[in-house]
Amino acid sequence: MQNINVNGLELSTQILIKEALRRNIEVEILDRGDNFIRLTKDSKVEYIKQATKTSADTYVSSLIMENKKVTKMILKERGIQVPADSTFLSIEEAIMQYDQFAGQNIVIKPKSTNFGKGVVIFKPLDSRVDYYNAIEHAFKYDSSIMVEQFLAGKEYRFLVIGDQTAAVLHRVPANVTGDGVHTIELLVKEKNKSPLRGTGYVTPLEKIKLGEIEKGFLQVQGRDLSDIPNKGETVYLRENSNISTGGDSLDFSDEVLEAYKLIAVKATKAVGAKICGADLMIQDIHAEPNPSNYGIIELNFNPALHIHNFPYQGLNRQVEQKVLDLLGFS
Repeated sequence: MQNINVNGLELSTQILIKEALRRNIEVEILDRGDNFIRLTKDSKVEYIKQATKTSADTYVSSLIMENKKVTKMILKERGIQVPADSTFLSIEEAIMQYDQFAGQNIVIKPKSTNFGKGVVIFKPLDSRVDYYNAIEHAFKYDSSIMVEQFLAGKEYRFLVIGDQTAAVLHRVPANVTGDGVHTIELLVKEKNKSPLRGTGYVTPLEKIKLGEIEKGFLQVQGRDLSDIPNKGETVYLRENSNISTGGDSLDFSDEVLEAYKLIAVKATKAVGAKICGADLMIQDIHAEPNPSNYGIIELNFNPALHIHNFPYQGLNRQVEQKVLDLLGFS
């Protein structure tokens, strides 16, 4: 068996390489910094970047998923529930529409970014100044933004590979649990000591940051880093639930109804993709899908694998095996 040094590679790439080696597939690291590898077995060759950018997906399918507006248009045409939205091309245009959204639960987001970058959530929107600041923040990441209806429920990541949902995670926003003794700041430092947490996607979870977004979210709750939460009290530091911003991952692959898994597959096929991370908001995972119970808020063209293998709570779903199966490596 080859001796491949996987140190420094993203964890998703690491687990894919290890499975490839187990299958006696030749592995070459072409660009370590870019997580770009080549797999060879007999006459078959596949180039893979960041574990899930593969030849199985077309270039245009990734462009569709990158553009949130186009994605939602296509899904809506297929009868898949998506939140209503308005798109703005300038700060001035968006600011003028404050009265249209005041009092509503909304999400402000760049049109074409991932990992929760530039996203701000209001439940409800009750401050003109906060709205203006969120608009300006979103425009730092893109030349156009969306103001979207906030869907009630919990967020779940459905990892679709080929014709099936390979795994489902419920992602919980960055948080700490009080012990009645330590401050929020110290609780975060203690939670970040876990070997599961690191930076740069080389560990299953990312460290919780204490930047302006986290401080601002605490302030909205009437709290700051020096507060001492009650024993057993959960304090959230962000609204968005991305693992990349310190969130926790809980495996729900066996709990979610099959009907929602099929919706994720249908959405993936609608945009012409084979590998996709479909983010659904669901109020009750045990109730049959209906327009008031679920909605797809995003499709992601480069979904992480490692979060499904090393969840904060739950089983290792070994999703790298399904990627190699999809690519035709036995």
